[in-house]
Amino acid sequence: MPKISVIIAAYNVEPYIKACLDSVCAQTLKNIDIVVVDDASTDGTPAILAQAAAEDDRVRVITHDHNQGLHLARRTGVEEANGQYAFFLDGDDDLEPTMCADLYASLASTPADILHFGLTVIGENGILDEECQAFERFNNTPTPDSQYDDIVQDIYLESRGYHVDWRVTQRVFRTSLLKRAFNQMTADRLERAEDGYECFVISALATSYRSAKQCRGYRYHYGRGVTGTNEITSEKFGRFCEQFASCLDATDDFVAIHPELKLADCLTGFRHKAVELLSNDWRVRVPEEGKAEAARAMADAFGNAVAAREIWRHVRDLAWSLITSKEQEPFKVAQLRNWRFIAESLTPEDGDHTDLYRYALVRTRAEELLADLDRAKEKEQYKNQPIRIFVTTHKNVDKPDSAILQPVQVGLKPGSYRFPWAFHDDDGENISEKNPMYCELTTQYWAWKNVDAEYYGFCHYRRYFDFSDTEHEENPYGEVMDDYIDAKAIKEYGLDDKTIARAVKGYDVITTRWQDLTEMIDKHNTPKALWAAAPALIDDDLRRCYQILCRMHPDYHDDAVAFLNGHKSCFCNMFIMRKQVFFDYCEWLFPILAEFERETDMTNYSREAVRTPGHLSERLLNIYLMHQQRVGKQLRTRELQCVHFTNPEPSEPLKPLWTPTAGLPQPVPVVFAADNNYVSQLATTMFSAMTNASKERYYDVVVLERNIEWDRQERLREFFTSRFPNMSLRFKNVDREVAGYNLTTSNAHISVETYYRFLIQELMPFYDKVLYLDSDIVINGDIAELYDTELGDNLLAAVHDIDYLGNLNMPDGIRMRYSKSTLHMKDPYQYFQAGVLVLNTKAMRAHYTIRQWLGYASNPDLIYNDQDVLNMHCEGKVLYLPWEWNVVHNLEDRVGRIFSCAPSGMYDAYLKSREHPKIIHYAGFIKPWTDPECDFASVYWRYARQTPFYERLMKKVTSKVAETTTPAVTRKPLHERAIGDKNPIRKIVDPIVPIGSKRREVLKTVARTLRNRK
Repeated sequence: MPKISVIIAAYNVEPYIKACLDSVCAQTLKNIDIVVVDDASTDGTPAILAQAAAEDDRVRVITHDHNQGLHLARRTGVEEANGQYAFFLDGDDDLEPTMCADLYASLASTPADILHFGLTVIGENGILDEECQAFERFNNTPTPDSQYDDIVQDIYLESRGYHVDWRVTQRVFRTSLLKRAFNQMTADRLERAEDGYECFVISALATSYRSAKQCRGYRYHYGRGVTGTNEITSEKFGRFCEQFASCLDATDDFVAIHPELKLADCLTGFRHKAVELLSNDWRVRVPEEGKAEAARAMADAFGNAVAAREIWRHVRDLAWSLITSKEQEPFKVAQLRNWRFIAESLTPEDGDHTDLYRYALVRTRAEELLADLDRAKEKEQYKNQPIRIFVTTHKNVDKPDSAILQPVQVGLKPGSYRFPWAFHDDDGENISEKNPMYCELTTQYWAWKNVDAEYYGFCHYRRYFDFSDTEHEENPYGEVMDDYIDAKAIKEYGLDDKTIARAVKGYDVITTRWQDLTEMIDKHNTPKALWAAAPALIDDDLRRCYQILCRMHPDYHDDAVAFLNGHKSCFCNMFIMRKQVFFDYCEWLFPILAEFERETDMTNYSREAVRTPGHLSERLLNIYLMHQQRVGKQLRTRELQCVHFTNPEPSEPLKPLWTPTAGLPQPVPVVFAADNNYVSQLATTMFSAMTNASKERYYDVVVLERNIEWDRQERLREFFTSRFPNMSLRFKNVDREVAGYNLTTSNAHISVETYYRFLIQELMPFYDKVLYLDSDIVINGDIAELYDTELGDNLLAAVHDIDYLGNLNMPDGIRMRYSKSTLHMKDPYQYFQAGVLVLNTKAMRAHYTIRQWLGYASNPDLIYNDQDVLNMHCEGKVLYLPWEWNVVHNLEDRVGRIFSCAPSGMYDAYLKSREHPKIIHYAGFIKPWTDPECDFASVYWRYARQTPFYERLMKKVTSKVAETTTPAVTRKPLHERAIGDKNPIRKIVDPIVPIGSKRREVLKTVARTLRNRK
């Protein structure tokens, strides 16, 4: 048996086929089988094949009587192959002499069904070297070895990033596998995407895959035949669409007859990637005048939703390209208008829900970028201003609505997102590349060289001048501290054009206040001492700058000495100057700094020390101004307070996932609330929800938070969006919304995040109904079913609180009195648990404001805070859900001790719900991560171990176990319980003052006092 069969499909390859066959016949491995399928060539190919077969008996030629296409030519070749292994070679490519020997040696040492080898790329017909190198790098990237399901999933699952290609000509196969696979493939003609289809079937049936990209003896002639850059007509593109569709249909047929292989997700991934590759031909190869017709052909083949999504994808990417480019080429701008018109003309019809949702998301993002591009017009109002105060920023921040305050983006790198609404310090004559050293000075230099105005001013995205006439309290560093740049702040500090103009006009120089260092900064009462105290700055740098200044401008010597050894300074490098003063200052400043750069080796400086030129300029500004004053320049000066905003970042409002123009049904909105310490638990809850969620629905998941670290947000986003394509995950910081409210909780195991549910009605005004879920639950049911609950006129839907109901029937009557006298409930037995809520946000907006809700929640007399508030103010407007939608677990035998005291019908319903809970709620102070053997813990851990935060959860468990198992001699002694375990009063006390709560500690103190304990 030959060791390897080389299968060559040949059709009209007369110029190349001889070189191809010669390279195969010259292989150093002689025991090979050479199968050539002539697919009814009409040129000189048959004669060359005949001569090769006559000269080498290993060459066998099989001729088709009519042209059948590449797929069927390969199929014929596979049927004829006799080797132990086999691979496909295109008739216009060739092999290095040792290729077969290298492949067989690799397979002999470690056998595999599929061996993925590398390529040597040779450019032809004008293909650029860099294009060849990029193609070669991509195809020679090592891929992970895999087995069974992972083989096909690594190639076709979108969630894995398609990190393995599907080129069948870059693999050698076990011939028995190849024959079995092709025997199950279609006998219809396939072209264009046949590699994707063939690789799909082969990989689905394979059991082992190995990468050997170091074997690069396959010489691929890039540029011969049809390449990825040749221009095509819209008619030809239409044929491509039909061919791609045929390959996808054939794959669909294979998946349908093999349900046991569970290939549905791979099929979806193949379809998405194949259409994306096809639409790239639309973007690159179809001329502009044919694009509309070609888009229509794509819609005919795949539906409007798919075609529209792809065109909107190109609109999105082109808009991004224009935003990140320094120059907006008119041709690209015209392209963008044309593509947008084409995309808008493809109205999605009812179709596959996944296609519709993907279309909507892509279109929404594209329209966001287009809107940002349109904001470039804002800069037009800036140019004619006589006063221009530039706000240096490197990120998107809030800015007062002012034509005088003008943003300048700095720190730009190639490919950076260039805010269309801002100026850029790399435009015109600039020193933008020096920004890491010069900081805001790159803005000053740009303004000096490129802007004409009467006044030039400079501030920072965090720090502004206080233009008001009001004296504001300053911190020890001479700054007025505030939080947000909002309407209130703009009014407070006069950050409007009228006030700014009134404050500036008539002055030559405006700075921040000159501070007395003896009062402002303890122990650093001179600028020289202040520099020496800065941990990242170097004394020699200040000395060197002083020497350069005195050498270049001897007349400034006395001013430099007076400043550095004095006690006064203005800070922040903020100033406003008349044009002539500003130009004089710049002509003086920048040469000094350039000389400092020339004389200073900053190679090994820290990041902060690299900013030394920026720090020096702050000192030089003081020296310059002192000199003007000393030499008698009649400059009219003014000092203004400096306002430091701690949170200048914009409060981005939540928006609908897709615009109304998308014409799609709304997704299922799901809201969670969590803090940074609860991310692990949040991940488990969300994973359980999405694992059991309907694949036919789309889920808009929003997490309300104030301190979840960015890297954790990104980790969650990456994990969930890669696994659940029907899910969007967004985070909303609610710091501003809850500012000013005294939000505390009466239970130690309840966090202030519990109040965030009150914000939903205003944060998401585009939804009339929202599902709210706690983060200490796991979900076994489909939350879409829960969301679809018809609420009618009710404010919300919830499950009765079995714990509360049990406490209502306690003989002491404490909970009943509390319910009636504090909560003012007419029927306390209608009390519900608020961990699972279907909120009628439209009705809630009509009845209550956020201010009202948070005001109610600030009541310190409430036991369960927000839950009590909801029960107080929603009574009579509640729809009660089936018990299985919020099954609270058995905490410290509460089922027997407390739940059993509830009304019998409700208790029976609760017990029945435990048999098949759709949501399990770990309410109370015991959770699976504090007691891994608690009630329903096994269900929790089944989900938790599949999340990327499992180890973090286990750390919580480990620390808790260590705490409870530490030997008594080393463990901190515990006080004797104020209320013993067997004391019947615990049945009353526990629900009201849970173990671990602040109220519990107060009660214990009281009890011990009564018993004469210290």
